[in-house]
Parts: sequence; C-alpha cells; structure tokens
Amino acid sequence: MRPVKLAALALSLLIVGGCASTDASPAEPEASDQAAASSPDAAADADAPGVRTQPAAEAASLLDDPDVIVLDIRTPEEVAEARLPADVVNLDFYEDDFAEQLAALDPDASYLMYCRSGNRSGTTRALLSELGFRDVVDIEGGIIDWAEAGLPITN
Repeated sequence: MRPVKLAALALSLLIVGGCASTDASPAEPEASDQAAASSPDAAADADAPGVRTQPAAEAASLLDDPDVIVLDIRTPEEVAEARLPADVVNLDFYEDDFAEQLAALDPDASYLMYCRSGNRSGTTRALLSELGFRDVVDIEGGIIDWAEAGLPITN
C-alpha cells in the first residue's frame, strides 16, 4: 500500500508544482517560477526539520563535503546544458516514477538539491520530508540563482 500512497502523493505534487518549460534559459526565469519559489507554501516546506533552503552562496560550501550527495532534479537535457561542478545524481522530476526513485535514496545521507529555479525542488522538499529525509539543503532559486551569484557551472 505504501507505493500506492507514495505514487498518489507524487502525482498530486506534480500537478501542484514544477518548473516552467525548459525553453527558458537559466538567466531568464519566468514570472511563474519566481512567484512559486517565494510562495508561503514553499516557505512552510523550508521549515520542515532536516529539509531546508539555503541561498546559493551559503550552499556552495557543501560541494567541498565528500559526504554530501548532489541531487539534480532537472531533466537530462537541462543537466547536459549546465550543472553544478560536482558528481550529481540526476532524478528527473517529470518521470512517472520520480517519487519511487526518491524513496530508493538513503534518507540518512546528506543532500544538496537543486532544479532550475527552485520550484521543482520546493515541491520535492515536501515529498522528502514525508519520506523521512533528515539532511537536505535545497539551493534557493535553483541553478538560476547559483549562476547569478557568480558560482561555477559545468557544461
């Protein structure tokens, strides 16, 4: 029964959120991305124990920690265009089995998570909290804010 509940939760989260289409470049966030990333619901998720947001400049130091797993939840095409300069685990938010893929990760490990603008990762924070993840830092504003902060990106 747990996989059914997990799938239903994932489906409802997919309906509620998700970043805008991948047609926009990382330097040009759409208005809907900005509004969703700063919504009260996103802030409530950020307060969940162990699952939180951090500005890109603060989160960047986590790349130096070999125990932190970098989790990129964008599409493979987005990852191919630009990504953080680290080994990343890519789980496509739009895949039908996204929730099951998240559930297969170690909830006791430490993660640095990001998407394009913070919308998909904001939605994913709630799911990670539900799954019992203990240490997840979501990069506030996604790779867009990372790039705007002048932090390195790999192609």
